[in-house]
Amino acid sequence: MYDVIIIGGSYSGLSAAMALGRSLRKVLIIDSGKPCNEQTPFSHNFLTQDGETPTNISQNAKKQVLKYPTIHFLNDKVIEIENKTENLEDIFGVSTNNKEKFLAKKILFATGLKDIMPEIKGYAECWGISILHCPYCHGYEFQNEKTALIGNGDIAFEFVKMIDNLTKKLMIFTNGKVTFTEDQTEKLAQHNITIVETEIESITHQNGQIEYLTLKNNVKHYLKAIYARPQFVQHCDLPQKLGCNITPQGLIEVDMFQKTNIKGIYASGDSTTPMRAISASIASGGIAGAIINGELVRENF
Repeated sequence: MYDVIIIGGSYSGLSAAMALGRSLRKVLIIDSGKPCNEQTPFSHNFLTQDGETPTNISQNAKKQVLKYPTIHFLNDKVIEIENKTENLEDIFGVSTNNKEKFLAKKILFATGLKDIMPEIKGYAECWGISILHCPYCHGYEFQNEKTALIGNGDIAFEFVKMIDNLTKKLMIFTNGKVTFTEDQTEKLAQHNITIVETEIESITHQNGQIEYLTLKNNVKHYLKAIYARPQFVQHCDLPQKLGCNITPQGLIEVDMFQKTNIKGIYASGDSTTPMRAISASIASGGIAGAIINGELVRENF
């Protein structure tokens, strides 16, 4: 029996575990070892860790968290969670891929998201290296470089404004028919931003660093960076199976205290917010850990 089982042992899960461990809570972190930023070489826009590798940040965090004796870590994958009652208390039964079984009073999902790579040769190999999701995390390193955005419509129009602040050597590849409004198209032209509708064939790179993008008409565009917002799904489908509400954007719906609509189940990190940054994940995990401990205090006092 654990006070809390945290599913997902990256930044948000570890942050929550530290708050709980420092409150003497018995915690089990279960992690399958598949972070979405595993091939990203450097982390930025995070105080005290600017320029550090995501892997080192995660490993150092794990080392610090596991110094607390009531926190335990298991490399495994949760495959089932059962909400049941024992001795008139709500209890969660957790089963893993390796046939381990545990009980917990509270569950925290810190499972993150899984990005769906488009069927463009070379795209996945560049993701997180020179194909970027966030100008705050990586844009400074590509300032004034020849840059592209793969996108279309309102989302791309808003996104391109931030990129234009970093470089004027900017193009948009819609990878199909343009869906910008007339006003948006005119505004992009005023900023000398070229729009290309021809579909993308491939991205040629060296170790994830883009050399050029090739269109289906064999035209090549030499670039240093590409911004994109690929589609994503929840890394774990258990919240939906348990009845947790999912937003229209595909995120786990939580309130300001990281609570889901299901009593005893919380969620934090990338699975709950479009603000996909290490600092934001750590912050939401810290909130979740404190709120969960507060709930346990009130129930036991």
